[in-house]
Amino acid sequence: MTTTEQTLGAGRAPVHPAPADRRRWYALAIVMTAAFMDLVDVTIVNIAIPSIQQDAGASFGQIQWITAGYALAFAAGLITGGRLGDIHGRRRLFLIGVGGFTLASALCGFAAGPEMLVASRILQGGMAALMVPQVLSIVHATFPARERGKVFGLFGAIVGLGAVSGPLLGALLTQWNLFGLQWRPIFLINLPVGVAALLLGRRFITESRAPKALKLDLVGVALVTLGLLMLLYPLTRGRELGWPLWGYACMAGAVGVFAVLVAYERRKAARDGSPLIELSLFRVKSFAAGIAVQTVFGVALGIFFLVWTLYMQRGLGWSPLRAGLTGVPFSLAVSTAAGMSVQKLVPRFGREVLRAGALVMAVGVLLYIWESHRYGLAIAPWQMALPLVVMGAGMGLIVAPLTDAVLSEVPREHAGSASGLINTVQQMGNALGLGLVSVVFFGVIGDRLTPAEVGPAFVHGFQHALWWVARILGVIFVLMSALPKRPAQHVEGAAAEVGEKERELVA
Repeated sequence: MTTTEQTLGAGRAPVHPAPADRRRWYALAIVMTAAFMDLVDVTIVNIAIPSIQQDAGASFGQIQWITAGYALAFAAGLITGGRLGDIHGRRRLFLIGVGGFTLASALCGFAAGPEMLVASRILQGGMAALMVPQVLSIVHATFPARERGKVFGLFGAIVGLGAVSGPLLGALLTQWNLFGLQWRPIFLINLPVGVAALLLGRRFITESRAPKALKLDLVGVALVTLGLLMLLYPLTRGRELGWPLWGYACMAGAVGVFAVLVAYERRKAARDGSPLIELSLFRVKSFAAGIAVQTVFGVALGIFFLVWTLYMQRGLGWSPLRAGLTGVPFSLAVSTAAGMSVQKLVPRFGREVLRAGALVMAVGVLLYIWESHRYGLAIAPWQMALPLVVMGAGMGLIVAPLTDAVLSEVPREHAGSASGLINTVQQMGNALGLGLVSVVFFGVIGDRLTPAEVGPAFVHGFQHALWWVARILGVIFVLMSALPKRPAQHVEGAAAEVGEKERELVA
């Protein structure tokens, strides 16, 4: 999910274009299109995963890396991509990111095997980390303050449209099997969009830089990436390899790498004041709890969406289109509840709205488990609608106001660092959740299944995974107790002044 609330202003250009300059609206259309391309690409892949597995002969571990590799590369590069834009120019980094994303999409579409597809998806995530952080900072540098409210409203609409249209577009492209290419058009559709964004972006986007950009912390990025790889690789491959001893040693070693990261970031903060992770933020109770919530919530979503897709298409034998249409009530419920939570509920009830969201979502998960158990392989899409609407409503109550709640007690001067870290840990949590699928889902369905055994095994695995999601939501409910009862009113003002300190990021 994206967190547009934390991207309310990323960098301050010295001079805004004249309000009468129509070029700024063309620039807005270009960066919004690129953002939409990224949003759709995240959701479009999930619905095509079973088709990719069947056509490309990918193993379960490779299937996990097709999604987790993108999330990991995206998370690892977000803050660095934003700072590169501050230093070298946001338009320049945006165009480099768009070009790289388009090339990676072509490599995904023409991948000769699952290994090449995994590598191309990792490249695609890295390029998205260069492209996406520039989007709202270009908006901030291009539009005067009086117009930004309208612009951010348009961006929110784009986010909602991406969430709904991604699964449907992926389902249609996979179902249509255009030119006999099966799942490949879900990536190739990015090519004309990316080329157009490159050509028009060079003409209409105005270059801007942050007057005081922070230095890069490449060592911090390397340590974060290494630690996550040491944790995720054994999780995704362990089951297939029989859980070898080196896998446990690797996961234990990841703890040591993260300890080194903390020590290094502490020294770097003292030396030049530009660490990748601002450790002083964790002294703020609400922020520390909020980061934990974002991470654990990312884990829950990573588990649910991959397992859900496999359950519908591999377990129940549904077509991609049928599975994609089944998810529409969920997306609509998320969008509706998110709007209500921010505009009406949170101003009145504060933190309790988020806690209620965790409980409502957990109820939806439990209802889904019950219906899956009751109807088994005969379950119909309309029977899934109720649990999906309940889950979507709970998720909407959480995602929209969570960022403001996490940032509300953060010192104004650290708002940029905090929002960047929120996006990063959410993506890392998502990658970790995708890695855990090998344990909570694949670990209970068996290795060699006859065709008659596949359906019941996948239904059982789905129910087992959802019990894990329900427990994780219980943990989130407890962690939310440490969030402030009511978000402070200065959050938006703080977010609007972080341009001189650090890039605002959108995930």
